[in-house]
Amino acid sequence: MSEPIAPLVLFDLDGTLLDSARDLHAAMQMLLAEKGEPAVDFTVFRPVVSKGARAMLKRSFAQADEQQREALLPEFLAHYENTLAAHSRLFDGVAEVLARIEAQPSRWGIVTNKPFYLAEPLVEKLGWSQRSAILLGGDSLPRKKPDPDQLLHACAVLDVAPDQVVYVGDDERDVQAANAAGMRSIGALWGYRPDDDDPVRWQADALAENPLDLITHGLLRSR
Repeated sequence: MSEPIAPLVLFDLDGTLLDSARDLHAAMQMLLAEKGEPAVDFTVFRPVVSKGARAMLKRSFAQADEQQREALLPEFLAHYENTLAAHSRLFDGVAEVLARIEAQPSRWGIVTNKPFYLAEPLVEKLGWSQRSAILLGGDSLPRKKPDPDQLLHACAVLDVAPDQVVYVGDDERDVQAANAAGMRSIGALWGYRPDDDDPVRWQADALAENPLDLITHGLLRSR
């Protein structure tokens, strides 16, 4: 018999539940072309997707300074909004994991640093609006991951103690936020990660090679 799943499992979105790198890369290619800059190779771009839009701009506009890249941020996000979910797909095993959570007396939700105005329509396109217990974006509160505020807010809204919650994410900031919130942290190794980023240093409670490991190895139990 499989181990019981925590009452609430929270997930990061990009790089954890959803492989959205192709859509983000397509948006960046449009912006680079508009600015007369050379295209950025997908294999170079993909590893920094979970680091956020500013990291993607830094990787793609390597010669620009921080102020110049900041000015490009709204244009990049506008391009991405127009291509939202065109090429994105669930990582293999995610659908099964969510179904297994729902088959128990457990709930799942999404806490992402992606702006809410982008996360909400994306979750709707995936058919998750009624399934996800909560959706918080990077601008839903004044502070975002690695601060624990979003995770603690989700616990308060859903009336679940943090030590009864699991958070799964593919970036060190996800683990830092979960640890600071007092919940179980799981590092998702199938996501986006630069070669020099060693997940062992994240100090997660556990690391999962693929989504199904969350179930087969009983990683979704609470503390």
